[in-house]
Amino acid sequence: MALFLWMSGALASFCILAIGARELSGELTIAQSLCIRSAIGLVFLSAVYFIRSQIFKDKQQKSLASQPRVNVIKLHLFRNVFHFIAQYGWFFGIGLLPLAEVFALEFTVPIWTLLIASFFLDEKVTMNKLIAIFLGTLGVIAIVQPGYALIDYASIIVLGSAICFAISHTTTKSLAKTESPLTILLFMCIVQLPIGLFLSLSSWVWPQGEQWLWLTVIGLSALSAHYCLAKAMKYAEITTIITLDFFRLPLIAMVGVFFYNEAFELPLLIGGALMLIGNLVGVRGLTAKSIKVKQNI
Repeated sequence: MALFLWMSGALASFCILAIGARELSGELTIAQSLCIRSAIGLVFLSAVYFIRSQIFKDKQQKSLASQPRVNVIKLHLFRNVFHFIAQYGWFFGIGLLPLAEVFALEFTVPIWTLLIASFFLDEKVTMNKLIAIFLGTLGVIAIVQPGYALIDYASIIVLGSAICFAISHTTTKSLAKTESPLTILLFMCIVQLPIGLFLSLSSWVWPQGEQWLWLTVIGLSALSAHYCLAKAMKYAEITTIITLDFFRLPLIAMVGVFFYNEAFELPLLIGGALMLIGNLVGVRGLTAKSIKVKQNI
């Protein structure tokens, strides 16, 4: 139950993040948006982290003291370099491609994650996972109905960002074994802030009025999304988490219907149904595995 609650929070937060990115597209440089997002997140998260550390005398920090911190920090750096590249490509795609096409390309992430996790985290590639990913991919194709026009340089960049997201997700899963979600998020802001600042200095323009509102939305929703995702990763394997993430496409499509007057079409229903079936198959495999573990105990 906890897995689905955390994933629901992650899905809602990622949808809000996409809306904010769409509203700011073309108004500020991507690097500047990512820089300010990190700054807002760092201010908010530092306050939360400080309060938490004062109220709860972390048992987790004591256990982390015995860990090889240099290696952990290197892993944080590795994760956030790839995550920054992935976010940059994602924002870039939103500015040049229809939102549905960007999401369709982004949802190749489960395929890349499945391959990367199987090689580097020794996660088993089960039939349930393969079926869930296959049906989810069919759902994406049914909704977007991509054509040959999809293959251009912007699409290649978004596909590259999908691979970087997969590397980032896999590294997050590895970090989640020893690091708290707050620590993962704090490092995300600390590492990505100077990268964004360096890349945006030559074209820096101070945001005005409503732009600050959307930057705040992006900053807080990004924190919420990654916090929920990191918490969810404590309850399931990375490939299961990413499979559940397929729900994000029909959700953002519904946002388009109600807030941007986009057409509600039959392919959306068909694609959503395929994704739902795929997720139910994945959940069934996860539940069966949990029951088996309890019986062995």
